[in-house]
Amino acid sequence: MAKRQSKQPVNTEYLKGQNTLRDLIAPASLLVDPSYVQIGSKFTRTLFVMTYPRYLITGWFSPLITLDYVMDISMFMYPMDSGVILKNLRTQVTRFQAQISVAQEKGMIRDPMVETAYQDAENLRDQLQQGTERFFRFGLYVTVYADSKKQLDKYVSQIDNILQTKMVYSKPCLFQTEQGFKSTLPLLRDELAIANNLNTSPLSTTFPFVSANISSNKGILYGINRHNNSLILFDRFSMENANEVIFAKSGGGKSYLAKLEILRHLMLDVEVLVIDPENEYSYLTEAVGGTFIKISLTSNQHINPFDLPTPRPDENPADLVKSNIADLMGMLKLMLQGTNIVDRFTAEEEAVLDRALYETYASKDITMENPDYENKEVPTLSDLENILQNMEGGESLAIRLSKYTTGSFSGFVNEPTNINFNSQLVVFNTRDMEEELQPLAMFVITQYIWKEIRRELKKRILVVDEAWVMMKDDSAASFLFSLAKRARKYYLGLTTITQDIADFLSSEYGKAILTNSSIQILLKQSPASIDIIKDTFYLTEEEKFLLLESDVGEGIFFAGLKHAAIKVVASYGEDQIITSDPEQLLKIQKAKAELSSVEEQIAQDPQEQDPFTLNF
Repeated sequence: MAKRQSKQPVNTEYLKGQNTLRDLIAPASLLVDPSYVQIGSKFTRTLFVMTYPRYLITGWFSPLITLDYVMDISMFMYPMDSGVILKNLRTQVTRFQAQISVAQEKGMIRDPMVETAYQDAENLRDQLQQGTERFFRFGLYVTVYADSKKQLDKYVSQIDNILQTKMVYSKPCLFQTEQGFKSTLPLLRDELAIANNLNTSPLSTTFPFVSANISSNKGILYGINRHNNSLILFDRFSMENANEVIFAKSGGGKSYLAKLEILRHLMLDVEVLVIDPENEYSYLTEAVGGTFIKISLTSNQHINPFDLPTPRPDENPADLVKSNIADLMGMLKLMLQGTNIVDRFTAEEEAVLDRALYETYASKDITMENPDYENKEVPTLSDLENILQNMEGGESLAIRLSKYTTGSFSGFVNEPTNINFNSQLVVFNTRDMEEELQPLAMFVITQYIWKEIRRELKKRILVVDEAWVMMKDDSAASFLFSLAKRARKYYLGLTTITQDIADFLSSEYGKAILTNSSIQILLKQSPASIDIIKDTFYLTEEEKFLLLESDVGEGIFFAGLKHAAIKVVASYGEDQIITSDPEQLLKIQKAKAELSSVEEQIAQDPQEQDPFTLNF
């Protein structure tokens, strides 16, 4: 009777040819050498820790973890039975006692090493018996990756030097490179089996999850690292650019932080310029003796946008005139273009306006043929209006411009410049400016500031508070982005502050400003904007909830590739100057009013009020 053969599945041969997950994650090639393992184009070497000092300080492992190298670190902890350890320690203590007694009987000099070992063993016995300590076998392995053998030797040498400074000694896994590499893979396999005896206290010092240490020998104090209580002391001008952005919800402490940073930079002789749309910097300006410039339709302080920058030795005055005319074109578009499509500039109107600007300067004897404008009067907006009225095709533009020369908006940009810029802190306040003119006011102020910055090279900071106002208009946003890119060449740091994060980041210029800022500070955020913040800054879930649950003045400080949780701190004196708390401000105003009242009484009758006056 013929034996019946079982049928094989039809797809067996097909399945044999399929790639498995192991095939997909496997490297293209693998070379195991006695001193390294080559995986594709990468070279690796594994180190194991062989000796620890008698004392391990907390965070001794931090310098190794924070290295900017590609590494795999494995820690194997094997709990030991306390009863067995106590029995072994009893034997060790007996041996040490015998050695000490024999030495004393023979009159030998005491051995500090034996006595120290005896004391350590006794202390460990007490702690194990009381249950305050546990005993472990601990293996620590580090696999380093590099692009070449030379680079690998350099990385391994540097890691070894870092460990030696902590009195921790390591060795490479020679002739066990494969086992060392496997021991640091996420497979829970300890193929080296090289361990040391450690109890709970020294073992806890190897805790690998540490916060970045953002501190330097110069700069200002931004706050305290909430994870390790270290100081976040940083110099923004040491980065590739000195730009900074501060994002927070209303009441999150962004203006408080900005004023604290200003106050501390002033002590380092850094000039600070501020665009203040909410009148939050007036008391700070008064306290430090700065210049407070109020920009409004009824203000006596004016900025003439037709002013020309002072040429530097390497600049051609004619180029500066052309550049200022280009800026004026952007300003006039902001002023004259309405929201309706009928109000938009045509190509003909742009050409007319461009020609009118050149003729306006020519009316003051400033031409491309004779660009030397030193000691010459510069034109105003009224001069441009007169030129347009007498120019073919310019009548419509002159009518639209009359609102800013003789109409309801006159007096804002139609007067000669009369402000004092010679102060270490200069604040431009736009609170009383109509909301419709806020973007224009921001544009005019930043243009004037840029001219002053170009005039003389100094270490400066420009603070733009509530920057979302400028983001409403493409021309103003474009200028702010240009300022962020060019600031570094003029020793300027741009600080951009906003609470309307969604509107700021929805603008292409807002994202570009963020990209060109080396320092980013995120304070308390609202649930409505936290998802945008998380995606933009690649935050973890823990960092996301940290920003949602933070108190005022708490958040995350980013400096280049490093970041840490921050808590902004100020002294009592600083707090009294920079506070934005309405309740605290009312108390300060009340105290100032009482002091003024007392001073008036003393002035009226000094003998009666002065307790130290003696009458003879």
